[in-house]
Amino acid sequence: MRCGYNRVLSGYSIVVNLLALETSTELCSVALWRDGRLDALDAGAGARNSEALLPMVDALLAAQGVARGDLHGIAFGAGPGAFTGLRVACGVAQGIAFGCDLRVAAVGTLEALAEAAQAPRIICCLDARMGEIYHAAYEKDGARWREVSAPGLYKPAAAPSLPGDGWHGCGSGFAVFGAALAAVYGAQLDQVIEGVVPHARHIATLAAAVFERGEALAAEHAAPLYVRNKVALKVDER
Repeated sequence: MRCGYNRVLSGYSIVVNLLALETSTELCSVALWRDGRLDALDAGAGARNSEALLPMVDALLAAQGVARGDLHGIAFGAGPGAFTGLRVACGVAQGIAFGCDLRVAAVGTLEALAEAAQAPRIICCLDARMGEIYHAAYEKDGARWREVSAPGLYKPAAAPSLPGDGWHGCGSGFAVFGAALAAVYGAQLDQVIEGVVPHARHIATLAAAVFERGEALAAEHAAPLYVRNKVALKVDER
């Protein structure tokens, strides 16, 4: 039996109750989108994301009087980000989706940073450890984000070049490697917006549009975007 339902209009799915999960960084967050209204919970769970996520989901749904069977879709922050966190969010999203016969939106973490920052041209960087950053750049195109530079893994001094001026920066990559990134972008970089982190609120906002465009995935096709294959330095590399 199907737990939720999607209203379909001209080939588009209108999602009324959408649950979003984000655990790609030390901040664990969940959000519930209800016809455009957003409610959310977050906590600095760090390595305990796997323990914190499901109780937070249940607490948020209970607080809003929504059962899992009332959901019409689910979304998660697909990455790039912390490997364990990406697997946790994807696994929980798939578990709920399989249990309730829901479709899934896998939303890029760096695009969610762009949505949080809301600058017209934004360079999104997360600290990837090991002296590297996860990097992407986006430009606002109407109601959507146009990808100018795809998510990738770089040394800060080797961040990809970008066209034109008027760029803003955001994310923990700028907090850790701000000087190196400023040297790369120089006068192209107008401002660094501080305090911007990936959050389930922005995953939910982007995912609602994914569902409306009919681009959500079957649960079995949802997967994290890792970008990096190597997760630790060898002893001789430290």
